[in-house]
Amino acid sequence: MAKLMVLTLLGLGLALFRDHRSSYLTRMNAFREIKPVELPNCKLVKGIESGSEDLEVLHNGLAFISTGLKYPGIKVFEPDKPGKILLMDLNEEDPTVLELRITGSNFDLSSFNPHGISTFTDEDNTVYLLVVSHPDLKSTVELFKFQEEEKTLLHLKTIKHKLLPKINDIVAVGPEHFYATNDHYFVDTYLTFWEMYLGLAWSYAVYYSPNEVQVMASGFDFANGINISPDGKYVYIAESMAHKIHVYEKHANWTLTPLKSLDFDTIVDNISVDPVTGDLWIGCHPNGMKVFFYDPENPPGSEVLRIQNILTEEPKVTVVYADNGTVLQASTTASVYKGKLLIGTVFHRALYCEL
Repeated sequence: MAKLMVLTLLGLGLALFRDHRSSYLTRMNAFREIKPVELPNCKLVKGIESGSEDLEVLHNGLAFISTGLKYPGIKVFEPDKPGKILLMDLNEEDPTVLELRITGSNFDLSSFNPHGISTFTDEDNTVYLLVVSHPDLKSTVELFKFQEEEKTLLHLKTIKHKLLPKINDIVAVGPEHFYATNDHYFVDTYLTFWEMYLGLAWSYAVYYSPNEVQVMASGFDFANGINISPDGKYVYIAESMAHKIHVYEKHANWTLTPLKSLDFDTIVDNISVDPVTGDLWIGCHPNGMKVFFYDPENPPGSEVLRIQNILTEEPKVTVVYADNGTVLQASTTASVYKGKLLIGTVFHRALYCEL
């Protein structure tokens, strides 16, 4: 009788494992092959070799780029070097990158591990840069003041909170006010793997201010990119493993009400919003298995989606760029500025295109 019970439990366990494995492979888009979509005038950005995970373009064409991310389970090409914030002027005919020097006596440059970034421009045109960082694989938000003439970032403050344990991306709505996504519920690397493998939709988005911190949306299978509409009325959240973009209405008290969701055949990452048209530009991973199990002989591809009229009943979704990894590997983000497109990646180079 005991042997029968053991065999029965073993059989149930194996069946459950097979079911979850099948679901995991589907959510990872493990079997998808990409059909290339080329752009005519593109070139790799010189000076970026170890990632360009997120980028933010100001209204004047200056672009901030985070590079050097070290994320559990992701290939790292320069593990012994701290991360950096780069600056690129998209107004130049042949733009190049410049590393921004970070000043401030209380900031530890050696542990800087930048992830998602966002900017806020105050009424006096002061530009604040908010950077998600993972020192020692923990999560902080680093607040900087951009000093354009000196080409420096003055560190003002480090923000930590128990509701910000595993931050991925951020969108600033004030100098010290923002929405942020936690891509996992657990912090421990072993537990986060099982959380993702089992499809536990426990990640969430938070609103942070110095006086109030509150979970505003939850139940995500890997909450990732987050951004806001130009008029500040809607918040967009990417749910990577569910292949969805969610639209929320933002209220005066900062709470969010779900309005709609869009489904895709790709793993959506960071979201950029065109400040003029309101279009969404999404960096995507066609096949997530190739990102987490990196093989230089079979590298991860890249994909960029443009979503027009997202608030209407029939949004227009266009695959603007797609590559099988021969040019660009593991695209995470894409932003436009006056007919120019800048595409970033999780651990590789960045691509600059004339549309």
